[in-house]
Amino acid sequence: MGEIIIKEVLTRKELREFIFLPEKIHKNEPHWLPSIYMDDWLLYDKKKNKSYLYADAILLLAYKDNKPAGRIMGIINNRYNAIHNENHGRFCFMECYNDKEVFHALITKVEDWVRQNGMSHLVGPLGFSDKDPQGFQIEGFEYPQIITIPTNSQYMVSLIEGEGFEKKIDLVNYFIRMPEELPLIYKKVLSRVEKIEGYKIIEFTKKKELKPYIIPVLELMNDTFKEIYGFVPLNDKEKSEFASRYLPILDPKFIKVVRDDNQMIGFAISMPDISPGIKACNGRLLPFGIFKVLKESKRTKKLMMMLGGVKKEYRGKGLDVLMGVKILESAINHKMELIDSHLVLENNSKMRAEYERVGGRLVKKFRIYQKAL
Repeated sequence: MGEIIIKEVLTRKELREFIFLPEKIHKNEPHWLPSIYMDDWLLYDKKKNKSYLYADAILLLAYKDNKPAGRIMGIINNRYNAIHNENHGRFCFMECYNDKEVFHALITKVEDWVRQNGMSHLVGPLGFSDKDPQGFQIEGFEYPQIITIPTNSQYMVSLIEGEGFEKKIDLVNYFIRMPEELPLIYKKVLSRVEKIEGYKIIEFTKKKELKPYIIPVLELMNDTFKEIYGFVPLNDKEKSEFASRYLPILDPKFIKVVRDDNQMIGFAISMPDISPGIKACNGRLLPFGIFKVLKESKRTKKLMMMLGGVKKEYRGKGLDVLMGVKILESAINHKMELIDSHLVLENNSKMRAEYERVGGRLVKKFRIYQKAL
């Protein structure tokens, strides 16, 4: 057994090793999808990522025989802990070769760090919020990977469970095959909901039409996502950064908003799958990778559901169905063949029932683990 050394990432050289280590670990895995490295540099920059204002974090690299062999990030999300009256630390962005000793050294170091900072549990994989990839994939490795969800190797499951971690919560992922035309039952539902006085569905064709709605959508997200595990409300600066980050890759045709006479009360955001483009450019958007991403976004036949919510007092009135049917219409009109549900909490029975009602097939499962310290 080679010597294992765990080092905190402090220099730019070490950060580069941390960011690009996964592509070395996964180089022989044909389905592996890299992250967007431009985003990674921002994610780990304490001066640019506003999440560091309310969260403590540590980046660690494992070296075996003087070569990078694994990485992990530890987080203490003080804002989330205060809101939910918890005392939990987190681990995330963990990568290593299939090596029990390296895995053990990394996870133990984070356990020690969160314990020394007064935490009673370690949970993960879980980043700053639920907008980061969360959980280890535990089922469905035969299916292609997509952005914003975990891309771990299958052996990571046995490694984490071998360290005494148990299930905290599972998330599931559905594929829905597109019909050639909108089913009659949905046409009837659409007709009924559209007749409700005072509700107005807003659709977009150009980004300039969408731009004024981005911040209000994020404010509504803060209001409607309060009960979702792992969600941390965005402050004003984070809303602006989130908007500027995602507006360039959003397709207005697949975003729907509902208003009543006075306010926005619901939103649904989906986007064409750009994962093949990210894979084609190896996660490097510059100088020319962005063109591969844009090319794939125009020719993909897969639509990804990303975010959606309805103001609490308006739930149960069919507004989620209204937006869902409108997205379905747009997907059919643009010859989409598949809808990816993104991640759904296993206990979100209402949303799971909606996907299953339209023929959704559960294809992947992800698990967030926990361990008492």
